[in-house]
Amino acid sequence: MTSPGTLTYIGPEIGLKTKIRRIEYNDKVMREEPVKSLNDCRPAQAQESVVTWLDVDGIHEVPLIDKIGKLYHLHPLMLEDVVNTEHKPKLEVYDTNQLFLTLKMLHIDSEQPLSISSEHVSFVLGENYLISFQEELSDDIFTPVLNRLKASVGKTRTNGPDYLLFALIDIVVDNYFIILEKMGDSLDTVEDQVIRGAEDLSLKDLYALKRELTTTRRMIWPLRDMINQLIREDNALIGKEVIPYLRDLYDHIMQVIDTIDSYRELVASLADVHLSTISNRMNSVMKTLTIFSAVFMPLTFIVGVYGMNFDNMPELRMHYGYFYVWGVMVAVTIGMIIYFKSKKWL
Repeated sequence: MTSPGTLTYIGPEIGLKTKIRRIEYNDKVMREEPVKSLNDCRPAQAQESVVTWLDVDGIHEVPLIDKIGKLYHLHPLMLEDVVNTEHKPKLEVYDTNQLFLTLKMLHIDSEQPLSISSEHVSFVLGENYLISFQEELSDDIFTPVLNRLKASVGKTRTNGPDYLLFALIDIVVDNYFIILEKMGDSLDTVEDQVIRGAEDLSLKDLYALKRELTTTRRMIWPLRDMINQLIREDNALIGKEVIPYLRDLYDHIMQVIDTIDSYRELVASLADVHLSTISNRMNSVMKTLTIFSAVFMPLTFIVGVYGMNFDNMPELRMHYGYFYVWGVMVAVTIGMIIYFKSKKWL
């Protein structure tokens, strides 16, 4: 056990080095440069009138994260959450006029549509800067925002770091819709299999899908409360002009959660239908076996009676007795089949 505030990376092993980009912009200029030394990470001076975005891609190099924290006077508990990829999404407001927010970016395996992985993403919002921390698991997820900054498209260049924070979170939420769309396609496939009564479909597949939906909901649900807190609580770092965008973002998150809930209900319904199909198939087999047993019961009785070793039995010495018995058995069989069909048991 380590003391609170001790930086310890918790997550998968990463063999690549941490990459850092420093982006400075306002409505007139935009500069992007890779960080080669810690001096390049320093926040811009107040008189420069630019927004500084420090994009840190890779949180596994703890000493580097610690040095960045010292440059920006980040609280040790904040940095502890940054390097802990298992930490749940949260929002914290610090007395140092900094806002800390961590959430999960979701990725889906193209080869296994039911397998969803998460990427730990954190943000530190200051007066004139924003620091984003992300795991180095895939391509930079914030590239679309950077491209908009370069092209001077949209409102990002004319707003402060609070709008940049919204834009980056919006990228994450938009990706949730992509994930849900792919999961919806998987659900449609499973639903078709259930309707067709496919024998290769197992409850294991259905519960695996339900487990992924539950895990996804658990990672997204806290973001709803976090955005709601930003909307309702007065914070000097969040301008009033950004609040409408946060409300729209809140609505999108609620749509995601509602979709997940509807998917979970659908999976539960499909599981019930699948179990009913299996039960009906078993009942059909049992009905067939029962009918066969019912048909052979009188035949077994007749054969058993005439198989007894008594000398004085009626019809035992008849010349055509064997054929008579066969005739009776065939007649009984045909009669029972006709009766079963009249009752619609066959």
